[in-house]
Amino acid sequence: MPLHTFELTGHGPIELDIQRLVIAGWAGRDRAAVDHHIAELAAIGVKPPSSVPTFYRVASSLLDNGDRMQVPGRDSSGEVECVLLASAHGTLVGIGSDHTDRKAEAYDVTVSKQMCAKPVGTTLWKLSEVQGHWDRLISRCWRTRGGVRALYQEGTLDRLLAPADLLGRLNAGAMPSHTAMFCGTHAVIGELGWGEAFELELHDPVLGRSLHHRYLAESLEIAQ
Repeated sequence: MPLHTFELTGHGPIELDIQRLVIAGWAGRDRAAVDHHIAELAAIGVKPPSSVPTFYRVASSLLDNGDRMQVPGRDSSGEVECVLLASAHGTLVGIGSDHTDRKAEAYDVTVSKQMCAKPVGTTLWKLSEVQGHWDRLISRCWRTRGGVRALYQEGTLDRLLAPADLLGRLNAGAMPSHTAMFCGTHAVIGELGWGEAFELELHDPVLGRSLHHRYLAESLEIAQ
């Protein structure tokens, strides 16, 4: 696998060898909010999960820190998520999108998550720098559809399971080596679905800084 190049804040460029990519689904702390997201997807035919949270294993080659991706048709959409990454500098935090094919999701969630790249921003923080005020971090997503940019998701991370909780269920509390994990998302504002661009932000109001990433989703024609 090729190495992924990032900028670690306070350190400089680093390269990570990511061999395992995990998507944590249904990762809300508030079960009512989780049920809302389950109902949101059930409206388009997605079966409820067998466990909460669920850890989906997808191809590590899907991790992509570029600013453009190609997807089949207009059945997919992005979701803002914090991303944990294993490194020689300890566990790192980034911002990414679990871009998923919603049509395929209706019959098989794992398959749907294999169909699209998983964009991730190129700047990272050390988890140790934000762990003490993790719940105050804010993740946001803006979607551009038909040329109109609008807020699509927003929420503080106290709505989602904390890293220690996720890692405790995934790997007895330790971040597995050579691994990146997407950590769950918020319900959308308005209609779930397609956009030609998605903008992601993770804002730290305590240290006064943010992670950003924007990517275009080019729709490929589907042959009939």
